[in-house]
Order: sequence, then C-alpha cells, then structure tokens
Amino acid sequence: MSASEPLSIVEVQRRVGAELDRLGPVIDGLGALFTDAGHELHLVGGPVRDAMLGRSHHDLDFTTSARPEVSERLLKGWGDALWDMGRDFGTIGARKGPWVVEVTTYRSETYDPSSRNPTVHYGDSLAGDLGRRDFTVNAMAVSLPAREFEDPYGGIVDLAHQVLRTPGRPEDSFADDPLRMMRAARFAAQLGFTVAPEVVEAMTAMAERITIISAERVRDELVKLICAPHPRLGLTLLVETGLAAIVLPELPALQLERDEHHRHKDVYEHTLTVLEQAIDLEPRLSPDGEPDLVSRLAALMHDVGKPRTRRLVGDGTVTFHHHDVVGAKLTAKRMKALRFSNDEIDAVSRLVELHLRFHGYGSGEWTDSAVRRYVRDAGDQLERLHVLTRADCTTRNQRKADRLRRTYDELEARIARLSEEEELASLRPDLDGNQIMAILGIGPGREVGQAYTFLLDLRLDRGPLDEAAATAALQEWWASR
Repeated sequence: MSASEPLSIVEVQRRVGAELDRLGPVIDGLGALFTDAGHELHLVGGPVRDAMLGRSHHDLDFTTSARPEVSERLLKGWGDALWDMGRDFGTIGARKGPWVVEVTTYRSETYDPSSRNPTVHYGDSLAGDLGRRDFTVNAMAVSLPAREFEDPYGGIVDLAHQVLRTPGRPEDSFADDPLRMMRAARFAAQLGFTVAPEVVEAMTAMAERITIISAERVRDELVKLICAPHPRLGLTLLVETGLAAIVLPELPALQLERDEHHRHKDVYEHTLTVLEQAIDLEPRLSPDGEPDLVSRLAALMHDVGKPRTRRLVGDGTVTFHHHDVVGAKLTAKRMKALRFSNDEIDAVSRLVELHLRFHGYGSGEWTDSAVRRYVRDAGDQLERLHVLTRADCTTRNQRKADRLRRTYDELEARIARLSEEEELASLRPDLDGNQIMAILGIGPGREVGQAYTFLLDLRLDRGPLDEAAATAALQEWWASR
C-alpha cells in the first residue's frame, strides 16, 4: 500500500537539517525566549515529520513546559498578533511575519467512555507528551534552541519504512481518543503509508468506539482523507476495519454480491476508480492544484443508490433503475448527518442526481432545447458535472471509452457554442416580471410566477426571442388559460 520507496535514515537526517536551517529565524529566537524564561520548548508533530519527508511548513507546532499564561506573556512580546482560542486545550497562537506558531503546554488527554470530547490534563515531561500522540511518526520533536532531535518511540525508523504505528499499545491509544482510528486512515491517504497490522487489528476490534466522537470531528477527518493524494488507501482501510460501516455506511454497502454471470460491474471498485479518475480531471476545476471536495464527494457517492434499487430481471440482467434519484436522497441524508454545510449538501446531491443525464444523449441526438435544459439543471455545478460524467466511464473496452469521450467532447462543444450565442450561464426569460405585469395588466402574485415559468420554458425550447415575439407568445398563453 506504500506510495513510494522506503527512505534512508541518512536522507531523512539531511532533510531535517536543511529544514531546520530554513526555520532558523523562527525556532532559534523562540527557543531562546522560552529557555531564558526557565522553560523547555520543542518543535513537534507534523512540522518535524514533514521536514523528514522534504515538505516545508510556515505553520509550526511547539510543545512546552510553560503553562498557557506564561506562553501568552512570552509570545505577546515576540509576535505581531496573538490569539488564545485554544486556551482550554493549553494552546496559545501567534503570528510573526509569514510564520504562524501554536505553543501547547505538555498535556495528556483521555475520553470518558460516554463522552464525545476529551478531558485535558497538563503533563510534566516531553516524553509523556509525545507518548500521548497518535502515531510514532508524529511523536518526534526537536528541542530548542539546541536543535537536539528527540525520538523516544522510534518514529524515525517507522517513517523511513513508511509505517503507521502507535507509540504505545494501539488499544490504549484508541481507547483514549477513538478519533485516532480515523486519523490512521487519513494519514494512510495523505502519506501513502502502510498501517501496522496490530493497529489494523485494534481498529477492527474497537470500531464501535468511534460512535462517541462528534459528527463534526468525524466529518473533518473524512474531508482530510478524501482530499488527500491517495484517498483509496484510507477509504479501503475504513471499509476493511468496519469503521466505514459506522461513519459512511453507504460505501461498504456498494460491495454488492456479484451474480454468477457477472452481469454488472463491481460497484465498490468502480466507485473508487471513478474517484481516482475524477481526481485526475481536477485541473479542469482547480488550476492551482487544490483538491475539489465537492467533486470528490460526488464521485464517491454517485452510485450509493444502487444497493436500494438493484433488481434481477427475467433474463438474469441486473438493473438499477432510478438509482440516481435514490442516491441523491441518500447522499443528502448522510451529509446532513455528518454536519456538512447546506451548500455542500445541495451541490453534491445535485451532481449525484444528474450523473446519468448524459447517457440520454446517445450519439448526439439531443435538441438544442435539451442541451439548454442540461445546462439549466446543472446550474453552477456544470463544470463538476463534466468531470463526474467523464470520470464515470470505467469500461475496459477502449473503443467504447473513446466513443463516449468523443460524444461528451461534442456535447461540451455544443454547450460552449450555445453559451456564446445565448448566454446560457445566465439563462432567463425574454421578459422580466415588470414587463409581464404590464403586458397582462395584472399585479404581483402567483400568476406572474406562472407566466415567468412559461416564458422560461419557452426560452429553453426555442432559444432567445425578441420582445415582440415573446409578448405575442405570452398573450397567446394567457388567452388560452
């Protein structure tokens, strides 16, 4: 499952040295500031791990022996800005130029079996603080200002071998913070690392414990996983350990029993492939290379209606009629349960509902009216619908794949032509509400809305009309009511 070859210890050490030199203007002065005040300060967690992977940070995490009120006093004289939203967790944040730092007092945190949130206790040693962290690759530190490397749990070896392992027993780690099971899948997706067998075993045995974690925190981990470079790795781990059955049950439900004649695709594997193909097409949506959450979620959820709609017909053929509509409803329900925003829910569920629409296009038989309606129904999700529809082709038949691609190329070209001619992106009737009332001699009310809808349908069917033609059509419609 690893995404790249193991690293050598020598290369890891070289990368760390280079990154610490780059961070020198921040870490050396800040380390001296805390040391002179009689406290310890250590660069810790993600910045240390990513330094070993050759990745740079401007957001830096530190841990310290100082209590939050002391950290606040020291940082106030050092930074350009200060904030204390994380004070309840022992964290004080500051910004100095382009650098953002968060300094957290040594701590340990545990969950009550019935609680959704951790109880935080301050610790008294670096080793104790590192021992409560999720994985050994995140349990390394650099003591400042001396720049001495601290690795009490063998994180550098695990990082070199690209393995995720917990500092202590995984059962104890997951009992303290069940969200770490989600983080294991997330880091597998982000880093391309393998998860140690004993960690997978503990995740499988303790999957139900994730139910004490709030939906918002589960959602945040799921979003990070889906937006990672290798989401298949993380999603597969969630399914195999049973966590997905709790946090995203629609995904393992796609593992439909294959009929003996293989009359339908493996929907689960097809879905993961569509997700990967959608990611490959993301430059169409995000030229700066940022992951597009809505597009990825739509790819992941586009076939979740199939288990509910699966039917075996007389000749042994498997059908999934209306799985697009059913899937849109299931998608909205799941995203609502995970506390996604209404805008995200609307966008993803609309894409799921529309993902089959192109297949009615055939070999290009749609009228201009049908093309206009396709654009109108997609609304501001049109570009994402292009991506999802193209990604949804996973056939191994190259001739069929080429034909589908050419047909969709043609549809996009027609949309572009009509858009240029008719301004499809801002599709409106040829008469506005005031004109409708003036022509029909009526005031505001339901009848104006009905007339507006009639004119919009007319616009979709016939394209743009001049004011005289639109007026005549409106009067004819009004007289026939």
